[in-house]
Order: sequence, then structure tokens, then C-alpha cells
Amino acid sequence: MKPKALFNWSSGKDSTLALYKILQEDQYEVSTLLTSINKEFQRISMHGVHVSLLEKQAESLGIPLIKMELPKEPSMEEYQQIMSKTMSEIQAQGITYSIFGDIFLEDLRKYREDQLKAIGMQAVFPLWKKDTLNLIHEFLDLGFKTIVTCVNGTYLDQSFAGRIIDQQFLDDLPDNVDPCGENGEFHTFTFDGPIFKNPIDFEVGEIVKKTYPKPKANSEDQDEDYIFWFCDLVLK
Repeated sequence: MKPKALFNWSSGKDSTLALYKILQEDQYEVSTLLTSINKEFQRISMHGVHVSLLEKQAESLGIPLIKMELPKEPSMEEYQQIMSKTMSEIQAQGITYSIFGDIFLEDLRKYREDQLKAIGMQAVFPLWKKDTLNLIHEFLDLGFKTIVTCVNGTYLDQSFAGRIIDQQFLDDLPDNVDPCGENGEFHTFTFDGPIFKNPIDFEVGEIVKKTYPKPKANSEDQDEDYIFWFCDLVLK
């Protein structure tokens, strides 16, 4: 009997490729998807995708979905409390592994592993240390389709929001931007590909600019804010 696993689903391309590889390897029973949701706006944290599209994704994948709702700006204590409650419920289902789409962020991996080890679970990273340019080409060659839903203005301008990722998109990326956006340069929503029973049907909505204050301790110019561009997707 295969061990049961939780898949940490962001709705984007890295999650999709990681899930594809896990399903191909067939070593785990992927029992559920887990996605963090902004409770106030009902959107996926950072990606900005509305929960209605997330639910359509899970339906098309044929995997049950758990939505972990978080306050707009949770403190670390609030986050830990919500996460602890959620993981207790997940463990009660006999799930012992937690799968992530992370590629090379060492600090994030260590944090995830430490948190899971404390509750007797193990982390799995199917994309770990893979070349990101090779990964994005593999993703496209497999027939997956994804759209950019969030752009970090520190790295990219507004014009990248709402674009489908293809070779032209990759050619247009500045040299300092990772092809998979692994440093948080951009986030995506995957709407079609070999693990989906049917494509997610949506319309591209407006591009919205949002600003967030920079931590004072980390910014010489305290008057500037972080700028993000979000492309709204509307379920048909």
C-alpha cells in the first residue's frame, strides 16, 4: 500500500509540474491538495487567483481540496495556530508525507522540513535543485498552459501580468529574472495540461496595482513601497 501524501498546491506552474512528476512516479497516494487562502478576499495567497478557479482546478485534477483560510495580515502566532489545526486534521486522515514544488530556496526547505518533523511528517521535493530553464521547457513541452497572475514590480513591469508563458515570454525576461520565477518575480495559474481532465475556462480581467510597505529594517529608502501587478481571472 502506497503512503498517503498531502500536496501543497499553489495553482501555478511549479506545483503543476511537481504534481505531474509525483503522479508519474506513483510512489505516493496523493490524498488531498492544500492551498492557503486570504479569507477576506477569497483569493490564493500571493497568486491572487479567486477561489472559484482553484476549485475548478481541483475538480479537473480529481483530487480533494482543503482550503486553509488566513487573515489578511496574519501574525506568525496566528499562522502557526491555523497551520497546526489544519495539519492535525490532515494527519487524522493517515497522511504522513507533504509534497512541495520548491526548487532551490534552502531556507524555505529547511523551515518546511523542521515544521513537519516536529509533527512526525516528512517533506518531499520532486523539483529540488533541477535547472529552472530546463523545468519550464519541460513544462511547456508536456503541453501545460499557464498564465501570469502576479508580477513583482521590483523585477518586471506591468506588461508581463496577464501573459501566457511561452518561448516569447521567456525570451522577454530580463537576465536577472529566474525562468520559473523562483525568487518571487512572478506567479502563475495553470489552466490546461495532461493531468487535467478538462481545461479551466476563464476570461482575463483587469490588471490591478497593489503596494505593500517595505520593512524599515530592510530598506534604506523607507518612503518606497513594494509594487505588485495582479491580473484578475474571471471564471466563465
